[in-house]
Amino acid sequence: MNHVQSANVADTTEKGRIRQDNEAIILPAAERVFARFGFRGATMQQIADAAALPKANLHYYFGNKQNLYLRVLENILDDWLSPLEGICAQADPKTAIAGYVRRKISFSFNRPAASKLFANEILQGAPVVHPLLKTDLRQLVAEKARILDGWIAQGQLRALDTTHFFFTVWSMTQTYADFDIQIAAVSGEDPTSEAAQARATAHVLSSVWRMCGLE
Repeated sequence: MNHVQSANVADTTEKGRIRQDNEAIILPAAERVFARFGFRGATMQQIADAAALPKANLHYYFGNKQNLYLRVLENILDDWLSPLEGICAQADPKTAIAGYVRRKISFSFNRPAASKLFANEILQGAPVVHPLLKTDLRQLVAEKARILDGWIAQGQLRALDTTHFFFTVWSMTQTYADFDIQIAAVSGEDPTSEAAQARATAHVLSSVWRMCGLE
């Protein structure tokens, strides 16, 4: 590789690093703004202000608001589904399910805007994310449901509808983000505190153990 080629590679690497750094600032800011104002209410200027970057940067990296919104939703779905990786055939069922529930609860407490944004998208009929739900999400849930079915067949779990198992876990964990205001009003507690997260985790795990016959 000659000097010119080396310089070009270095330049490309530096541009890639700058892009990564800027996207790491833009995407969380967009997540918060979209969660607060919705897709229609949010503007690229609001997101740029939240990211403390020129609006031109947003258009340079994402093109338009629709592309940025889709990228934010894809990131949320990826992060939302990553805890499922621990559910594998060779794992101990109780350990795997506990890890999944704990990570789902942690996501709701640490990134409530992400959960609210995703919930709002679903309530609107999932106009942007619906293709991902019918493909990636459906396939992954089917795969993990088969693993739970295998554990049931081996007598390691109580018989249950394994697809609806995931629906139930989602509803129990995501409620702490989507309905945090209601929970705070009824409980009189700070819904974002470590104590609240620990109490929620213990309760949800206890409920899941009973559902699975793992008390």
